Amino acid sequence: MLNQAVLVGRIVYEPELKETENGNKISNVTLAVPRSYKNANGEYDTDFISCVLWKGVAESTVEYCHKGDLVGIKGRIQTRDVELDDETRKKYVEVVAEKVTFLSSKKTE
Repeated sequence: MLNQAVLVGRIVYEPELKETENGNKISNVTLAVPRSYKNANGEYDTDFISCVLWKGVAESTVEYCHKGDLVGIKGRIQTRDVELDDETRKKYVEVVAEKVTFLSSKKTE
């Protein structure tokens, strides 16, 4: 069996470093990844994909990357169920990053 994802996209929000109760570092980022084909209107749609970064990968990404930067992420897809306040359950699909490659920074003027 194989569960592997490779994404190249731009960081949507400024990455933030958080710490779990166990003391592990974590960062959640969203990547804007344009599709490789045009829709019926002749435009490229964009997918917004949630990614989870742990420990050293999280720390270095938060230190060196910013909103708008182009990055590559290699990881695995995971699903998790969360119980909401109204006792309903919601399923989340996200990519757990094993490696983040910094491809380019957004140009600052």
